[in-house]
Amino acid sequence: MKKYIVTTTIQSPTKATIKYSEMSDWQLVVVGDKKTPENEYRDIDCIFLTPENQEDLNKNLSDSIGWNCIQRRNMGFLFSYQQGADIVATVDDDNIPYDFWGKNIYIDNEVEVDLFHSENGYFDPLSVTNNSKIWHRGYPIEMVPTKNNVKPIGKDNRHVLVQADLWDGDPDVDAICRLSMKPEVKFDVQKPYGSKQLSPFNSQNTFLSREVLPHYMMLPYVGRMDDIWASYIVQEQFPNSVIYNTASVYQERNEHDVVLDLEKEIIGYRNTLNFIQKRYELEDNVKKSFEIYQNAF
Repeated sequence: MKKYIVTTTIQSPTKATIKYSEMSDWQLVVVGDKKTPENEYRDIDCIFLTPENQEDLNKNLSDSIGWNCIQRRNMGFLFSYQQGADIVATVDDDNIPYDFWGKNIYIDNEVEVDLFHSENGYFDPLSVTNNSKIWHRGYPIEMVPTKNNVKPIGKDNRHVLVQADLWDGDPDVDAICRLSMKPEVKFDVQKPYGSKQLSPFNSQNTFLSREVLPHYMMLPYVGRMDDIWASYIVQEQFPNSVIYNTASVYQERNEHDVVLDLEKEIIGYRNTLNFIQKRYELEDNVKKSFEIYQNAF
């Protein structure tokens, strides 16, 4: 089985990328951007995709994404797929893996999971953890007040195509939650769980089946909803295929301007619920880029 890790960065190698590069049973792919110090990646065991490599891979896709953005990671997804990857882990360069990271992978297997149902129709994966006061980035903001009205409804045998592991430390919450709560967390999740309702997952510490890759694009031009709206699109295509699992990384979050994050999330606060309910209508420029991405596979 071929297993690839894909990340984007403009940083020098971090503690996280160095640890990923040392995993002998995984191949690390670092997707460079215009600002990435390419020479520094010669000292770690990785495949570094230069901007020139990416344009050679698919110039139309590269042009449709643009530069100086995290969505360059899509080039790494395409590259890994072409290399025959069976599983792709999409990770951020500030998420330091625990020693057991990547050891309990359920992708392309049948797994019994604890199943939950939210009364408001949309499942927040953090609502059933020991940190239920916070909510996952990209969860419809209108639903936050009622998100914890959730109950267990038994077990489900699930064919897993997406495994979203959680993250200790600074969690992946939206700017409203981060500004108001300043969360620092340690999750106590011990086994996989999920829902038959739509729920967000991110690109921060998530394992994807090869089957999913042509349908999972980190969408350009939608701010910090890139991976979130992609997660909803995948669930429309592959219902009941997502599980959430134990935190397998500790996030030492890179420096962020939280107010700028807030500005980039406005599109989500205003449109995520409508986006879901109207079955994923995209603006023309986003739609065109997504079509180019899918055609590349």
